[in-house]
Amino acid sequence: MMFMDEQISRLKQLLGIETADKDFAVSFALDTANELIMNYCHISEIPEGLSNTVLRIAMDIYRNEQPGESGVPQAVLSVKTGDTQTNFGTVQTAGYGELLRDYKKPVSYTHLRAHETDQYL
Repeated sequence: MMFMDEQISRLKQLLGIETADKDFAVSFALDTANELIMNYCHISEIPEGLSNTVLRIAMDIYRNEQPGESGVPQAVLSVKTGDTQTNFGTVQTAGYGELLRDYKKPVSYTHLRAHETDQYL
């Protein structure tokens, strides 16, 4: 697995972040993505084959939760086209189960392999 500094650098590139002021938030998103996968798969380290999946999940966490921001993420709740009306509200997070559902195929394979090889915790 790549080192944390390399993960942070790659994630910042993917998110278009060029300064160091968001490093803590990026690191938090990466830590959360790593923990999420390790807990789901019952493993103590992330295999190299999931490095891109970790980055993709971390990107989603960073974008959806906006760690380090003082405001609550906003979303469009409804749009009305006649006389143009748009309503905004706070984003309701469905939890990490919903997030993992998008990445179930690569993560489930690792989960299965961990059980087959007795490498789960």
